[in-house]
Amino acid sequence: MESGRLSSTEQALIRESWQKVSSNLLQHGTILFTRLFDLDPDLLPLFQYTCKQFSSPQECLSSPEFLDHIRKVMLVIDAAVTHLENLSSLEEYLVNLGKKHQAVGVKVDSFSAVGESLMFMLEKCLGTAFSPDVREAWTRLYGAVVKAMSHGWDARKEGK
Repeated sequence: MESGRLSSTEQALIRESWQKVSSNLLQHGTILFTRLFDLDPDLLPLFQYTCKQFSSPQECLSSPEFLDHIRKVMLVIDAAVTHLENLSSLEEYLVNLGKKHQAVGVKVDSFSAVGESLMFMLEKCLGTAFSPDVREAWTRLYGAVVKAMSHGWDARKEGK
């Protein structure tokens, strides 16, 4: 992750918009995952806690274990926003996160649906403040995060 990849204007747009979202991470994260399950219902079986298979997205979204997962995902986004000036400081963490996701059966291709779900959540939360410039800034940040996480798949293939 190259530092300085995002312009200062993009960083400001991300920070300003995230400030509004971060006031209720669980609520906004639930919007993100509701949209994700709408876009890719095949992801639901990947979320099993204590060997329990969820019969519906609603059942999954209301389980305490999954709510904890939502919080963790939103905290990763928060960490990326916090480290906008130096995204490379998160590289090792994100590569390891990628390895964990691969280990449970997540495919790199699934991250396009996650990205679309993130944009959906931001648009729902921000309304008209989700301008084309804000969308582009978030798209670039998300792309950098996914690029780093995808190295986790590469590292597993290479036996690292």
